Amino acid sequence: MDPRHRARRLALQGLCCLDAQGPTGLGLVREFIYDSRESDDAREGARELLEAVYGQWSACDEILARHARHWNVGRLALVDRNILRLATHELRCEKAPPKVVITEAMRLAREFSTAESPRFINGILDAVAREVLARQDGQETGTEPPNGPVS
Repeated sequence: MDPRHRARRLALQGLCCLDAQGPTGLGLVREFIYDSRESDDAREGARELLEAVYGQWSACDEILARHARHWNVGRLALVDRNILRLATHELRCEKAPPKVVITEAMRLAREFSTAESPRFINGILDAVAREVLARQDGQETGTEPPNGPVS
């Protein structure tokens, strides 16, 4: 298993803990990552992902709320919600191609969630990726994305 996937797995576990415990658990989650038996690369990647997603928690939830039609983000299953947050962050920061981010999110869902979750996550992240790409196109050309600004 490659270190990037291992980092995502570890970050997901930390995000789920933070989601359940609230911000007071951040120190314990950092210790959990530090004490894991993963490679240094995986631990550092997980720490970076955790900190970045935690710092963009509200922004990720706002994007997800627009695309998780008929679902309140707070009522999504804990694991699914955090897979979506992690992937939304990665789509926004553009460190990996959207197809890779979505495939990895579906892989995490197969490992940690229900049989229906990969399909659900794929649908939402496909819409999130389209929004992110529309924003990038609008910024590069100086025009609004289709259907006006997305905020």
